[in-house]
Amino acid sequence: MAEDEVIKHTRKIYKIWFSKEHSFWHKISEFLIEIFIIVFAVSLSIWFHNRSEHAHEQAEVKDFLLGLKSDLNDDISEMQNDKISFIEQGKIFSYITSLKIKEPPSKDTINKYLQSLFVTTSLNPNDGRFEGFKSSGKIGTIENKELQNDIMDLYQEEIVSLHASSSGYNSWKINFLNYVIENQKRLTDSTSNFKELMKDDKVYDFSTVLSHPSEVLARYDTCILQAQKIIGEIDQEYK
Repeated sequence: MAEDEVIKHTRKIYKIWFSKEHSFWHKISEFLIEIFIIVFAVSLSIWFHNRSEHAHEQAEVKDFLLGLKSDLNDDISEMQNDKISFIEQGKIFSYITSLKIKEPPSKDTINKYLQSLFVTTSLNPNDGRFEGFKSSGKIGTIENKELQNDIMDLYQEEIVSLHASSSGYNSWKINFLNYVIENQKRLTDSTSNFKELMKDDKVYDFSTVLSHPSEVLARYDTCILQAQKIIGEIDQEYK
């Protein structure tokens, strides 16, 4: 529509300028009026286009943020469960380090925390939506810069730090598991040397480290608080 107006008024300028029926100053006057009309039409067209683009852009931002809120709620639930797992792991390894030399571990205690002895835990964040939005170069379209920065901090700093801490803990856990697997033996068809192995000095050394998952738990708390902050900011954006 704007292009048609520009063409129409450009033709009119041409016709006026080469007309022999009007004086020079009349031509100048008409020329300036038509130029103003053309500039106004183009500017108005650009404004409407930019407004439409902005509206479309912010609709995409809204879809992303509301979807991100759902992802974060799922991640918070997973992180809270992960925390419970690490706490339970800390308990059983603390128990092993509390045993006196040659003192056999309680069968009931070992059975109660058996899963915690052999499980490894790590966060698997729902970050596909974030990574897709970031890789498309659209993170900058989030107009709330505090919210934008909080999202980037969570995914590119806090979760990275959490993974580093949990990976360090899990590497010790894997070494412990490998040692148990390599040294466990059957004594009879129904018994093994597992309880004796728990009194081993090497197991004690592993347990001393694994009884302190405090750094990992602190990282989880930081990520949970950051995720909750982002959810609150999204709610504030779209009341």
